[in-house]
Amino acid sequence: MILSATMRRCLLGLFLLCGAPVAQAGDTPLLAYGARIAGDDARTRVVIDFDRKPVFFVHYVANPTRVIVDLPETSFGLKPEDLKARGVFTEIRYGAMGAGSSRVVLTAKKPVAITVADVKPDEAGKGFRLVLDAERVTEDRFAVLLKEQQWTGSVASTKTARVVEPPAAGSFVVAVDAGHGGIDTGAIGSETKMEEKSVTLAFAGELVAALNKESGVKAVLTRDKDEFLSLPERVQTARQHGANLFISLHADTLKQRDIRGATVYTISDKASDHLAANLAERENLSDEIAGVAFKSEPAEVADILIDLTRRETQAFSVNLARSVVSSFEGQINLINNPHRHAGFRVLQAPDVPSILLELGFLSNKEDEKLLVDPVWRRKVADLLAVAVRGYRGGAVANGG
Repeated sequence: MILSATMRRCLLGLFLLCGAPVAQAGDTPLLAYGARIAGDDARTRVVIDFDRKPVFFVHYVANPTRVIVDLPETSFGLKPEDLKARGVFTEIRYGAMGAGSSRVVLTAKKPVAITVADVKPDEAGKGFRLVLDAERVTEDRFAVLLKEQQWTGSVASTKTARVVEPPAAGSFVVAVDAGHGGIDTGAIGSETKMEEKSVTLAFAGELVAALNKESGVKAVLTRDKDEFLSLPERVQTARQHGANLFISLHADTLKQRDIRGATVYTISDKASDHLAANLAERENLSDEIAGVAFKSEPAEVADILIDLTRRETQAFSVNLARSVVSSFEGQINLINNPHRHAGFRVLQAPDVPSILLELGFLSNKEDEKLLVDPVWRRKVADLLAVAVRGYRGGAVANGG
């Protein structure tokens, strides 16, 4: 086949855009082994070193201004100080986004544009450097960038739907949601530097094992590895499994390091207190941290019938929260007023009773020691299984 000059130019352009060799989702992940950043409030350069030539896509998101760099699956062997935000950027995060995908999110003080986005061979022959030059632009210029950008090749377009096995007839399904994951590390321990996403995933595994020992109970994980799931995806996964309960696990940090103990949250339009309001606000930023645009609930959620369903579901959620607190009392350290409520987006399923459980606070030394202790995790998991058993018996007795 003979290619025309126009066709050859198009293929060459595609080759230069994507780079070669292309790292496919099934290949060994790329390795980002080094990085550096330099600049000022007007211009900033970010350089990331890879073992192989990466395919990458650059996008922009507003409110706040963020530059998103989508990559194939990448292992980030970077030191925290390697990509410490400076210059035009106030925060830089990186991590997994799902099967075969990773992402770097650079949050800026004010509108910026990427003027250089290039991959160059390392002079020492060790691999390749991704070079990104960012500079301040006007609001109008940034608005044009948002309007004209194409999201072809983004993580959003490469994520595949999960295959969910239908539950066995008569099973009581509990969806266990390990908070955070992938690019969203969550809180970080003050002593151990343990990331919240790892704490919640380890505990989620213990809880699923404990629940699956209960007769007639089938426990499932919303995520079983270090990957990012948006808040709506977590709820959707639970509903796809036909969940009868949804338990989201967290271990945040607070400025007041003396506060410790477990807390159980249910959803409410009005927060029970400032602590609940602040935690809900932070947890609801999970999608924003990963560069995922906020999507409003579909119009039908406002329908009166679903609203009535939500009210009934909320009552069951409160019953579950009370059962957890009752099971923990005298066994596990609880915060003052351990049942609280606020507007957590991850608890918004209108037909699945849901709670968010703060296992403890990584900002407190005593809590942190317990959160990384497998013996303590097993004890708490067993107590939660008892709480679910008690809730289930009460729901059946009441026709739920």
